[in-house]
Amino acid sequence: MSKQILILKGSPRERGNSSVLAEQVAAGARAASAEVESIYLHGLDIRPCDGCDLCNTGACIIEDDMQALYPKLEAANAIVLATPVYWFTISAQLKLCIDRWYGFQYTSWKQVRGKQFALVLTYGDTDLYTSGGINAINTFETMCRFLKAEVIGMVYGTANDIGDVEKQPELMERAYKLGQKLATV
Repeated sequence: MSKQILILKGSPRERGNSSVLAEQVAAGARAASAEVESIYLHGLDIRPCDGCDLCNTGACIIEDDMQALYPKLEAANAIVLATPVYWFTISAQLKLCIDRWYGFQYTSWKQVRGKQFALVLTYGDTDLYTSGGINAINTFETMCRFLKAEVIGMVYGTANDIGDVEKQPELMERAYKLGQKLATV
């Protein structure tokens, strides 16, 4: 059975730089025989967690597009989070989705605990620290540590204008190789 990889794209731009890199990850994974599903979060109706704690039955009760994502998260062997840096951390679209994983707490996070994860990140500044990219990486690493998840890799770089990543063959190649690695480890 081939490996199941779920890519969550958090850019508001469907063909934004982080989305393009995410598709490179997908291409590398598919070339290594993995099954890949990419989801464009900006196009979904994902409401914020309201802290009602009614998920203590094991499932979130908010009726929105997260209901279709929950089984995909659980079925995936590996999850790739792709996002541009917006205001010094991950995008709101990706953060909304991750915040809704709160509903997994009553099953001890079994739906996402111990999975493999990867991060694809782009930012406008040339510096990882002044761009806020380091904050996104810290958030990702802390989340993975909490979930006892294995970090397979990260691909990140400067890409301010639409199409910038496609002008960086090394960055595109790193994304492709991350996909291959995700498919085979």
